[in-house]
Amino acid sequence: MERILVVDDDPNIVKFVTLNLSEAGYRVAAANDGREALQRLKETPCSLAVVDVMMPYMDGLELTKAIRDEYDIPVLILTAKSHIDDKAEGFKAGTDDYLVKPFEPKELIFRIEALLRRYKTEGEADSIRLGNVSIYPDKYTVEIEDKTYMLPLKEFELLQLLAAHPGQVFSREQLIEQIWGVFYEGDERTVDVHIKRLRTRFSKLTADFTIKTVRGVGYFLEPVL
Repeated sequence: MERILVVDDDPNIVKFVTLNLSEAGYRVAAANDGREALQRLKETPCSLAVVDVMMPYMDGLELTKAIRDEYDIPVLILTAKSHIDDKAEGFKAGTDDYLVKPFEPKELIFRIEALLRRYKTEGEADSIRLGNVSIYPDKYTVEIEDKTYMLPLKEFELLQLLAAHPGQVFSREQLIEQIWGVFYEGDERTVDVHIKRLRTRFSKLTADFTIKTVRGVGYFLEPVL
């Protein structure tokens, strides 16, 4: 199971987060400030960092920048601030997600799971081949008979997910969670729209796969052998 780095100068927050992460099956490395956090990362590989903004010596934004310079792991910022400018500064520093205190433990776990899943997917650099179609997750491109195509991000992620699991039926709810995230507030019809766009796009380019509908359930990709 992954190890999570928890960084906060409030020992009660560290204890609270550590307890909930441990109950969820994660291992935890704890630090009380940014400098200690960087030392922890040198000593112990971690899969994700949960970082408080307001800390002595090195605040959470500085720490996030330092992590970005040396490590390829997601960073989730914790803060009592909710102003949009503070959030903007966090994302400029390189954070992947933002959670405002007080928060529910389940929401923290959901966000951590989503970030780990996203990073795992992005790290899968091997291409996916479907006949003459090659999908390159690391470059976000699709090649068909020596021609390269760039897709809108959500279309690409949807195609990649379906192509990585040929024959597996995904419900609309599962696709929303995997591609748009568990906190997406839009309509599930978004999935239908993106599936229609993929079908329209690739029906003109290849016959090596089709995206099929399971009525009342969802969609799956079927390679044409």
